[in-house]
Amino acid sequence: MKGNRVLTEPSREYLRSVEREEELDRIRKQATLRKSMLVYGAEGAGKSRLLRRFVEGQPFALCVAQIRSPREFLLALLQAMHSADKQVEVPEKIDALSSSSLKGIAHRALDTRPFLMVLDHLDGPSRVVTGTIKDLHYFGRTPVVFASRSQHMEDIGDLRPLCALKSERVEVANWPQPIALEFAQRQAASIHLRASNLDVILPQLVEWSGGNPGAILRMLKLAQLPQYRAGEQIKAHILYVDYRMGY
Repeated sequence: MKGNRVLTEPSREYLRSVEREEELDRIRKQATLRKSMLVYGAEGAGKSRLLRRFVEGQPFALCVAQIRSPREFLLALLQAMHSADKQVEVPEKIDALSSSSLKGIAHRALDTRPFLMVLDHLDGPSRVVTGTIKDLHYFGRTPVVFASRSQHMEDIGDLRPLCALKSERVEVANWPQPIALEFAQRQAASIHLRASNLDVILPQLVEWSGGNPGAILRMLKLAQLPQYRAGEQIKAHILYVDYRMGY
């Protein structure tokens, strides 16, 4: 049965693409300059992974994900501050404090260290939420690195002025076909995916994904299931239809 071919060591170009080295360098430079940055790209392109890599080298990065309300944002922000710097005291009964009190505590803490806010999965934040973020940003005192599916107003709301310049935005784009195909081959090998038509299936998955790594991973996961197998072959088109249907 054809399947896990022996792969050579990945090229430098492949590693730089998969690790998003160019995009990471741009975000780090902006952080050094104490500038805000928008990271945008399609679902599954790798925005969250890129932000996690960025945060690894930033001791005062305050990570907040899935913002739903100003209060939820402030609570998560204060917990992130305490994790980054134990000298930032969080009141014992913090859940009982008002949003105004939470904001006051956050303002005072932001004055103590070169913090920066890292916000993942923004999804059309409300004006109240963006107002709170902009207030804590305070004319650049605390830079904001935030991720969204697009750079348009409907996705980032009133935060758009924080990254008005092209140099303040970085796109996490899908990979070109050769990089995406090598990624698919290496992932298939790592999960020991085997099929007599694997050499045909993988280029199809890459084409259907448009080079989106998240989509490739989801389709490879489906390819492991017995309902998409016919003997030694993978039933690619049925798999793709179910993938598009969200299964």
